[in-house]
Amino acid sequence: MDLSNDQLKRYSRHIMMHQLDYEGQVKLLQSHALIIGAGGLGSPVAMYLASSGVGQITLVDFDKVEVSNLQRQIMHGTPDIGRPKVESARDRLVAINPDIQVNTLSHALDEQELLEQVRSADVVIDTTDNFATRFAVNAACVRERKPLISGSVIRMEGQMTVFRNDKGDGPCYRCLYKDAGELGETCTQNGVLAPVVGIIGAIQATETLKVLTGLGQDLSGRLLLLDAFTMEFRELKLRKDPGCPVCGTPA
Repeated sequence: MDLSNDQLKRYSRHIMMHQLDYEGQVKLLQSHALIIGAGGLGSPVAMYLASSGVGQITLVDFDKVEVSNLQRQIMHGTPDIGRPKVESARDRLVAINPDIQVNTLSHALDEQELLEQVRSADVVIDTTDNFATRFAVNAACVRERKPLISGSVIRMEGQMTVFRNDKGDGPCYRCLYKDAGELGETCTQNGVLAPVVGIIGAIQATETLKVLTGLGQDLSGRLLLLDAFTMEFRELKLRKDPGCPVCGTPA
């Protein structure tokens, strides 16, 4: 794939990096990212992937834009209130970079549809805020052996990790969380400081670009924890659970 003069200018700061270079940018333009959720985390993820030149982005979200979203969901604006989030998001992403293809799905995916979408993507980014969806996305990624970039935020706390299901030897999301239990809290119930979703979303986007290009060392096997109240990061090691109901070895 040869880059046009306009593309060489647009992506020049990437191409100047010896770690990424021309070949890395071509990889991005030939990549397909599936983003589940077009809200607080999905906004910075999608906007950075679009501006970075990920050639095809598929957005999945069945919600409409509400005024309470605008405090943190920076992909949407006041004129978008009442519109499907994926439509508002598509307009924003194409305005950022008309060089890319943006696909939208404005309904909840059943199991088969989710598997098909995961299968067609090179990487999956989970930016949702409920455990039922996270568990379903994780199961699909394990089954289709696709890398999963997972992030979550609540109040002033965030966490982020990468599950390399494509390599098959690391933990999956269910190794980390056996069930929702008391962890099924949402921003709707507990609130969230707006820029914290930007911090975690930007890290998710960074890890996505690294996975797509093979750049650097990703967060697989490590859980990054942010306490924005004290602005401290901590890191925990993640291990594969042999008894995991999704990725473990059957008894």
